[in-house]
Amino acid sequence: MARRRFSYAEDSDAERVTTRVQIEMPPQAMWRLQKLKERTEAASYAEVIRNALRLFEALVDEHEKGSEFSLKRPDGEIVQYKIFL
Repeated sequence: MARRRFSYAEDSDAERVTTRVQIEMPPQAMWRLQKLKERTEAASYAEVIRNALRLFEALVDEHEKGSEFSLKRPDGEIVQYKIFL
């Protein structure tokens, strides 16, 4: 399976200001974060979390507009995907 690196370009002209955030995670959540970092070939845990926030924000925006979500499986089957219950 080909590995993909998920990355999103940010406005290169914008001044880059960062804030350090420290979080505590149970072992299972940390294991999931590690696996996602490996699967996406992210450079850091922070990159995984930033990408997850961008995706979640886009999903929330679409949900607020009334969008519905579905998945197309490799066999062509399309299934409804309930993200927000």
